[in-house]
Order: sequence, then C-alpha cells, then structure tokens
Amino acid sequence: MQFQEFYTLWYSRLKHFAREYVVSENDAEDIVQEVFTELYEKYDTLTHHTNLIAYTFTTIRNRCIDLLRRRIREQGSAKRIQEEYLLTLQMKFNSLDILDNELFKENNLEEVIEKALNTLPERCRLIFIKHKIEGKKQQEIARELNLTPKTVENQIGIAYRKLRQELKNYLPLLMFLLS
Repeated sequence: MQFQEFYTLWYSRLKHFAREYVVSENDAEDIVQEVFTELYEKYDTLTHHTNLIAYTFTTIRNRCIDLLRRRIREQGSAKRIQEEYLLTLQMKFNSLDILDNELFKENNLEEVIEKALNTLPERCRLIFIKHKIEGKKQQEIARELNLTPKTVENQIGIAYRKLRQELKNYLPLLMFLLS
C-alpha cells in the first residue's frame, strides 16, 4: 500500500481516535499531522518490518499521553499560582481588616514603630535607623561604626526579619516602614 492510500484510508479514523482523548479538534489534528509527517519520512523502511496500523495508533496514543501530561502539569502550575495569589489577597485583606483606624493617629503610629524598633538589639537598631531613617548607605554606616559592609548588610537583614515578625499584623505599616 502506498503512503497516499494509507493516509486517505486512516487519517480521519486516527484523528477521531486522538480527539477522543485530547478533546480538542485542533490538538487531535496537530498530533495526527505530526505522526503522518514522521511516518512519511520513514514509510519505506517501516512498511517492510512493521504493522503500520498498530505503529500509527501506538504513536498517536503516546503523543496524546504526552500532551495530556503536559496539560496536567500546566494546570497544576496555574492552580498553584492562583492559590498563592488568593492566599496573598486573603493575607492583605486580613491585615487591612485588623488594622485599626486609631493606629494612624500620629501618636499611635509612632508608638507602634518605636515599640517594634525597640525589640531590635542595640547595634542592629542603630544600623537600621541610620540606613532607613537617616538614609545612609551601607558603606557609609560601615565606615562610621568601624564595621565591615557585610556586617552592616547582615544587621539590616536581621532588622527586616525581626520587624516583619513584630509588625506582621500591620502589613501596610510594615510595607511603608520597609520601603
């Protein structure tokens, strides 16, 4: 049997077979076209040693499995991203919901920030204040306090972590303070 005859006889059946599994008409057509293109390139060598119908069905089956696996992974990734986004939204909503309007009165705001800063170790607090409040660069702070720039960087990181924990119920305030 010539390739053209095989193609004409089996194309629509194979496409229907693929569509049953991948659901999409376009995906089924793409899979069958790819398989027939590869089959055309190998047709002369395959016809002598292979049951072409079994070979073609098996190849299409495998391509359908590959496509479905890829789609399942993509859907899983999209679902995880969506779940993380929803958790972030929920956290922000809860944070705003908890945030008391009284907090934004000048005295209360300063009190909350001062209380959080006072939880830091003395050197860590000093470095953080110089960096965030006074606006000094890490190199400048290192020279001023006779420390290595790496020590200053580490202390600022420690301050961020501790303040993040201390101000976890005040997310908007934390974002304002740490920006």
